[in-house]
Amino acid sequence: MRKGSADLAYVNGGKLNHYRGGKGREIDAIVEMPDGRWGAFEIKLEAGKIEEGADNLKKIDEVVRNDPEGRPPEFLAVVCGLSSAAYMREDGVYVLPITSLGP
Repeated sequence: MRKGSADLAYVNGGKLNHYRGGKGREIDAIVEMPDGRWGAFEIKLEAGKIEEGADNLKKIDEVVRNDPEGRPPEFLAVVCGLSSAAYMREDGVYVLPITSLGP
């Protein structure tokens, strides 16, 4: 049986969180590993919302990268409901069908 991303994070000592900040900034899911590495997920069940999710992630990534004390994410990913395959966009944001994350 395949493990979902949250299961894999926990098995490897990671934590699953979310972020809600000022100025309307939010990240639906953050997987943080014990060594400080982290990845950001936006969840958009409609295929037409992938661009919106990617734009949000890129804005937050830019803020973190401009903070001298911030540690940028290892990856940015939009989890979507209506996609037939996982792929990486030209801007480096991954698009993952929700069915690829679990059994």
